[in-house]
Amino acid sequence: MSRINTNVSSLLAQRILGTQNKALQHSLERLSTGLAINRGADNPAGLIASEKLRSEKAAITAAVGNAQRADQVVNIAEGGLQEVNSLLLQVQGLVGQSANQAGLSGEERQANQLQVDSILQTIDRIASTTSFEGVKLLNGTYDFTVSGQNVNVQDFQINAAKLETGDTRNVQVVVTNSAQHGTVFLSTGGTSLDLTNSDARLTFELAGAKGSRAFSFASGTTLTAIASAVNTFASVTGVSATASGNIIKVKSTEFGSDQFVSFKLTNLGGQAGSIAFASSTSENGLDTATATAFSALTNAVRDAGQDVGATVNGISATSKGRTAKINTDYLDLSLTLSAGGAQSLTSFTAFTITGGGAKFNLGPNVDILNQVSIGIGNVASRNLGNVNDGYLSTLGSGQANNVVDGNLESAQKVVNAAIDQVSSLRGRLGAFQSNVVGATIRSLGVALENTSAAESSIRDTDFATETAQLTRSQILVSAATQVLQLSNSQPQQVLKLLQG
Repeated sequence: MSRINTNVSSLLAQRILGTQNKALQHSLERLSTGLAINRGADNPAGLIASEKLRSEKAAITAAVGNAQRADQVVNIAEGGLQEVNSLLLQVQGLVGQSANQAGLSGEERQANQLQVDSILQTIDRIASTTSFEGVKLLNGTYDFTVSGQNVNVQDFQINAAKLETGDTRNVQVVVTNSAQHGTVFLSTGGTSLDLTNSDARLTFELAGAKGSRAFSFASGTTLTAIASAVNTFASVTGVSATASGNIIKVKSTEFGSDQFVSFKLTNLGGQAGSIAFASSTSENGLDTATATAFSALTNAVRDAGQDVGATVNGISATSKGRTAKINTDYLDLSLTLSAGGAQSLTSFTAFTITGGGAKFNLGPNVDILNQVSIGIGNVASRNLGNVNDGYLSTLGSGQANNVVDGNLESAQKVVNAAIDQVSSLRGRLGAFQSNVVGATIRSLGVALENTSAAESSIRDTDFATETAQLTRSQILVSAATQVLQLSNSQPQQVLKLLQG
């Protein structure tokens, strides 16, 4: 059929050419942008999936940045602590040098004290000036804050605690086993020694965790004098004594399973008496069932102490002496109980953590599971040390442990405690930097790589496929153009009918 007014073939060719032109435009757009999905109409489901993956990529990238920032913060804090540690080692040397009193003039001790004072001032300055973007790192800004410290808690250290914003956490302690000294009781039947003759001697050796010492006493020596002699060497042996009536109580100076008392009788001298352990329930009670007469002793008698047994917030604690420690994902702390608290089977709220700590969000999601918090205490001289030995500031001029006329034995204990404290903090920060931050950065790097690959497979253009599609579309557009040209010329055939 031949028509002029309506060219159906042309309309068909126009429609097909329009379709091929649209396909060609899509191919050109994908090749020029590099994206297979440029609008929702291109792939609605793919757009939703790829945008979600893009969101995850942005969160992971931010988490990597957070972890790298945490690493930088720790680096700065570590630098300050390293210098503090070096200064403490200098103080250690000055204390040891000053103890050589007979070989040191007064002027030299004064010069040593000037150095100590200068070092203490420098430590305080480092503590107050070490900062990251203006935020102080070593002055207690990132230490945890607590309230309501129980009288049974002598000292504590909070290393890490996860808290929701505005939340607090009670630290509940249940003492399940009391801490004990190594303890033995010596019974002589009187308040003084009664040996066979005036020339006889009672000789024995006492040993503890720190060392041993031999003692020898004549007839008539009071038990009080014997206890006093034992206490003179308490710092050498780690053993102390008290006399009451006809009994001498000999115990280790510290609590714990690594503390002990060993009594070895080397010469009886005719003295009557016996030795017994403390009872299993209390070191103040004599366990007569274990009593042994002096005359029957052939070997040393030894009694070891006991570490406190405790649970903290339901977690069984690792204990040493009176100190209990727990380390979980949500709470990492150590508690040193008072002597009374460590020996009473009771439960109590040690304190309440109200906030603080250096908090880092090291995961892609902003929630408590992806947050890590670490405590960085104040390393000023007034805070380095502990309640038992004292604090570093006591080594200053005019203080109890100064190196001119102070207690140098106590001063060395304070310096040792301060070095341990700084070293422990450096170790915790190092472990955090290596095992937490480093591992997080590596893990997030893998997650970012895989997420990017997944997003790319959905969103990015496959140039090999799209180039082939472009070539196909170009050929089809060219063919459709030719067909349209033929279709448009077809009505001209009617003129031949009219001419005939």
